[in-house]
Amino acid sequence: MPKIKTHSSAKKRFKITGSGKVKRFSANTSHMMRNKSKKAKRHLRGSSLVCKAEQHRVKTLLGVG
Repeated sequence: MPKIKTHSSAKKRFKITGSGKVKRFSANTSHMMRNKSKKAKRHLRGSSLVCKAEQHRVKTLLGVG
């Protein structure tokens, strides 16, 4: 059987935590930051987890069981 290739854009956007959950970073942080309030930028700074319904799809893209 051939190996499954990792989806290149997924490996840049997601990380697997130690417990097997999928971590992601917030969208809307790359440009036009001067139009966003200080509070909005602060809330976008951190990371969060991918919801349980989408975790299987992301792990398939990453080539993780």
